[in-house]
Amino acid sequence: MLTNAPKGTKDTLPANIYKWHYVESKFAEICKKFGFNEIRTPIFEHTELFTRGVGDTTDIVQKEMYTFKDLGDRSITLKPEGTSPSARAFIEHKQYAEIQPTKYYYVTPCFRYEKPQSGRLRQFHQFGIEIFGTGNMMADSEVICLANDFLQEMGIDNIELRINSVGCPTCRKKHREALKQFLEPKYDALCDTCKVRYDKNPMRILDCKSPVCQELVQGAPLMIDYLCDDCKESFEQLKQNLDSMGISYVIDPKIVRGLDYYTKTAFEFVTSSIGAQGTVCGGGRYDHLIEEIGGPPIPGVGFGLGIERLLMLMEANNSEIPTPEPIKAFIVFIGEEAKFFSQKLLRDLRKAGIKAEMDIHARNVKGQFKYADRLGAEYTIVIGENEISEGSVSMKEMATSTQKKVKIDDLILELK
Repeated sequence: MLTNAPKGTKDTLPANIYKWHYVESKFAEICKKFGFNEIRTPIFEHTELFTRGVGDTTDIVQKEMYTFKDLGDRSITLKPEGTSPSARAFIEHKQYAEIQPTKYYYVTPCFRYEKPQSGRLRQFHQFGIEIFGTGNMMADSEVICLANDFLQEMGIDNIELRINSVGCPTCRKKHREALKQFLEPKYDALCDTCKVRYDKNPMRILDCKSPVCQELVQGAPLMIDYLCDDCKESFEQLKQNLDSMGISYVIDPKIVRGLDYYTKTAFEFVTSSIGAQGTVCGGGRYDHLIEEIGGPPIPGVGFGLGIERLLMLMEANNSEIPTPEPIKAFIVFIGEEAKFFSQKLLRDLRKAGIKAEMDIHARNVKGQFKYADRLGAEYTIVIGENEISEGSVSMKEMATSTQKKVKIDDLILELK
């Protein structure tokens, strides 16, 4: 067990890390084009941040958080999502005193104690963006637009945007009453968690993963039918914005998301290409989160996008990811004097921006050529005592086996 990664975690080896580098660089690139700036927050926070922010009736808080007491007897939790830590940083550093809106993006590991399966890990990685400081629906549509454009750039076209409004505290009261009335005769059949939710936050029952509860909520009153005038107007504005941007969507009244902080806009990008866990990106508006965790009454909107799921989807779609550049030059040295000379030459090549290698295991010449071939080097540069005294090297193109003499002083120019 000591040599196995903990259940629900994965190593990313050099053979695959280039895929991560590619999507991370592309995400940062598009975020910067949209005017977002990167933020980095700790991987652990005070537990109360999530119980108050995410909501104590959510599956995340009740069943999935990695929580422990540190040596100072403080309750600490590995972050299960990225929005609450970003909001906490926004408050702590008084970013609300700056001109608004504030636009963050981040790439972060997250931790949830879930049953490991395809598309679900206990340590997973997330792209996210947050806009703090505006309640205008243009912010919601910009967040959705960024996600949409990024997924398209990653070569994903068989994906559907689903939107909904989960209302606000004002209109939720009527929906809550109607939902409780609907569920009252079914109360005894609810799972234990949903029996608690029935009193605290019955809308969370709609998000329960239990097949029994999913069956019980069929035909339940939908939040979209209970929206107040302000929430109706906001939802209409969102739809108009998306229409004007040419972004297709489907209205899905069943989307409530799994976190309590959402208000008004809720959305998901969904696909069937990666099996049952088909939500690749999800987000929405959270107008009371910052106030709930101790800040001023400032609205926000954002999304989270699972990197592992994104890579699975890209593979299913045969999306093209550029492979790393091969090693340009591999220096094969013959003899002790050539070894020292080659180390200096190797450093010069690398300083000049050339991807170069030599055998630090000190194999014989035949072994060095084999190693160069396994590394996929484009050229081998052979250096022995004769080459040093002549001031030239033997340069061999591995693909064609063509060979020529090149002056050492001209080698960098030749390789470029």
